[in-house]
Amino acid sequence: MGDVIGLGMTHYPLLLGPDETMAALLHSTLKDPDIPEAEKDPANWSAMAREEWSDDGGTAAAAKHRAELLAHLRRVRAELDAFEPDVVVVWGDDQYENFREEVIPSFCVLAYEDTEVDPFGVITKLGLPNAWGLPNSQSFTMRGAPDFGKQLATSVLDSGVDIAYSYMPRPGTNFPHAFANTQIFLDYENVGKEFPYPIVPIAVNCYGEHVIARRGGIARFAEIQAGEDLDPPGPTPARCYELGRAVGRMARDSDLRVALVASSSWSHAFLYDEGWHLRPDTAADRALYEAMLAGDHEPWVQRTSQEVVHSGQHEILNWHCLLGATTELGMELEWSELVETEIFNSNKAFAVFR
Repeated sequence: MGDVIGLGMTHYPLLLGPDETMAALLHSTLKDPDIPEAEKDPANWSAMAREEWSDDGGTAAAAKHRAELLAHLRRVRAELDAFEPDVVVVWGDDQYENFREEVIPSFCVLAYEDTEVDPFGVITKLGLPNAWGLPNSQSFTMRGAPDFGKQLATSVLDSGVDIAYSYMPRPGTNFPHAFANTQIFLDYENVGKEFPYPIVPIAVNCYGEHVIARRGGIARFAEIQAGEDLDPPGPTPARCYELGRAVGRMARDSDLRVALVASSSWSHAFLYDEGWHLRPDTAADRALYEAMLAGDHEPWVQRTSQEVVHSGQHEILNWHCLLGATTELGMELEWSELVETEIFNSNKAFAVFR
């Protein structure tokens, strides 16, 4: 029987950039003319938001946010190294990157060979520099485990959960940043050097009704108010939980040491329409976090797709997968942290399950 560890982390793209650009999404949102001026006025923001924004547009707060995130990422990496996995399975979203109008699978195992990855494509498109001062053309290799990926897809399909599989990435676009950033952030001080563990990504259609409609990104309120041509929904939270259980069974029945990783932040400001794209839905995040701490997964499983979308928690579906696996394997939460913010787009959670 295989041994398994469960890990949760963020792949927050703006952590790729320097402190002075970490609040770039909020700076951009403040230029949306269809957001009421009163909502955009820092004088009307929460005390936390005003403190973070300060008189420098968030630069000083970004340094503190980075330090806190990196401390937790180092803890996750230390746990990974101590576990010494044979393979790392990562649940992440595909934000209109690998999958576009041709096909949007609910779930897809990326059973790739070693793949050359552009780590800075996602921020280069935003016109932002990277935090390391490296060339925009910098690349690194993501080691693959195609045989394990095929076995994983086979096992999940045999268990009754439909899942697609892919043997090569989409040409002409950057590799899905959910997975690229997972490797980068687990090796933050060694970007461009060889990461020691092969990775098998599982793409989850977290963006659902917004994946094509908003191209996995930001919509201006004029577009929303004009009426969006929404896509069909993504998989439900309950279905993601069942996928996690199926993956957990496969990992348990293998003869390998498998790390299962949920890679995402939680609610995203740019997806939280009720918050005018200015802040995440912290109340919704706290409720799920407290349930996770208590080992109570019912609020997670019973959550509807509509509730997920309303709170801008699209990407948290990756964590539903992880929690399903921990239930299947009888794993317990050993450590976790929730890092809250009002101006850096999303709250970020970290966890270790054994």
